[in-house]
Amino acid sequence: MQAATSCDLKFRSTTPTARRNKRFSHAIPKRVSVTCGYRSESFSFPNGVSVNRADWQSSCAILSSKVASVENSGGLADKIAAVNGHTNGSVNLGIVAVESTNGKLAPVPVQPLTITDLSPAPLHGSSLRVAYQGVPGAYSEAAAGKAYPNCDAIPCDQFDVAFQAVELWIADRAVLPVENSLGGSIHRNYDLLLRHRLHIVGEVQIPVHHCLLALPGVRTACVSRVISHPQALAQTEHSLDVLTPHAAREAFHDTAAAAEYIAANNLHDTAAVASSRAAELYNLQILADGIQDDPGNVTRFLMLAREPIIPRTDRPFKTSIVFAAQEHKGTSVLFKVLSAFAFRDISLTKIESRPHHNRPLRVVGDGSFGTAKNFEYMFYVDFEASMAEPRAQNALAEVQEYTSFLRVLGSYPMDMTPWSMTSTEDA
Repeated sequence: MQAATSCDLKFRSTTPTARRNKRFSHAIPKRVSVTCGYRSESFSFPNGVSVNRADWQSSCAILSSKVASVENSGGLADKIAAVNGHTNGSVNLGIVAVESTNGKLAPVPVQPLTITDLSPAPLHGSSLRVAYQGVPGAYSEAAAGKAYPNCDAIPCDQFDVAFQAVELWIADRAVLPVENSLGGSIHRNYDLLLRHRLHIVGEVQIPVHHCLLALPGVRTACVSRVISHPQALAQTEHSLDVLTPHAAREAFHDTAAAAEYIAANNLHDTAAVASSRAAELYNLQILADGIQDDPGNVTRFLMLAREPIIPRTDRPFKTSIVFAAQEHKGTSVLFKVLSAFAFRDISLTKIESRPHHNRPLRVVGDGSFGTAKNFEYMFYVDFEASMAEPRAQNALAEVQEYTSFLRVLGSYPMDMTPWSMTSTEDA
C-alpha cells in the first residue's frame, strides 16, 4: 500500500464534494503566511470522531508509514508502535492570514515561508523541500544542504514554523539543531519534538566556522558594535576582546540575519559574527576569519519527516526516545531504565531532562512529618542501537515497565562522515 492509498480515506467520507470544497476554500486564503498562531479547524468524520486538519494529515502519514513498515519488515513497525506514546489529543496548529490595520489583506513583503496554497509533495525526481530556521547564509542552511544535497531549502523565522511546515505538507523535511559542543542542548527543540508528531530520520553534524563581517571598506578599528546570536558571541568572546576591545556586543536572533541587517541598513560602525557564506550573500567583507575560540565547535542537527524510516542493521544506527517515570517511584526509576540498556551493552550517547509540562511538581511524604515537592521531568535518551535489533526491542520492553509514558522519536543512521574545521561550507 502506498502513501496515497491512506489519503484516499479523505474521499470516502459521506460529505458531498461540493460541500467539502466549499469548506476548504473558506479555510485557506489565497495568500497566507505560516506563523505560530494556534487556531484549529475541526472536521467531523462519519464515525463521530472530530479532529483538526493537522491531526488528520499527521494520522494519514502515520497510517501510511505503519502499513508500509508492516509490508517491508514483517511487522517490525508494530513492535515500535507498541512502545510509542502517541495520543489522540488535538494539536492546535493553524494558518493565519497576514492582515493590515483596516482588516484587509495587506501586501506582504518577501518573508520566509510564504505560500499561495498547501502544495502537494514533490513528484518523483523533484528535489526535496527542506525547512530550516533562519535566513539564507545561516548554519542551519548549510546543515540542510549537507543532509539533503540539491534540496529546495525553505527558511523559517522560528523553530515552531519549521515543524508546522512539515506537518502541513509545505515542506518534506526539516533540519533543526538540538545541541552544540560548546553551548549544550537547544531546549526549545527538545520540547517541540514532544509537542509535534514528526519522526527523526537522520542526523548531521556541522563544524561552526565564525567570521567577523562588515561593509566593504570598514576597518576593524572603526567597529563600535558587534551583533550576532548570543551563542555566537559567547563562542568568539576571546577573539572579539582582541579584535574589537571597545565595541559593544548586542544579541541578535540569528547569525546570518545579523549580517543581512548590516547590509540592509548600510551600517558602517557595526560588524556581525556569521559564516563566510553570509558574507558572500550580503556583499560583506571578512575582517577576520575563523574567530571561534574553540576549534572543536560542532553543532548537531536532526532531520525530521512525517514518516519514520525502516530501521536496519547493516550500518550504525542511533535511536532517540523520551519517557516519563511512573508516579511515586522516585529516582530509582531512572536507575532501572539505565540498567535496562547497560545489561544489554547498549551505549547511551545522550541523556537530557526537561520539566514535565502537564505535571511539574510531585508531592513526597504522607503528611506525618510534612510534605516536600519535587520537580517531575521528561527524559530524552539517545542510544547506539537500531530498533531492528532484538536487544533494543527488549530494552524498551523493560523500560516500558518503569515508565508512565514512552515514545520512540526515531531510529536513524548515525552521521559517520568525516569533517574538518576549515569552513562550514566545506563540511
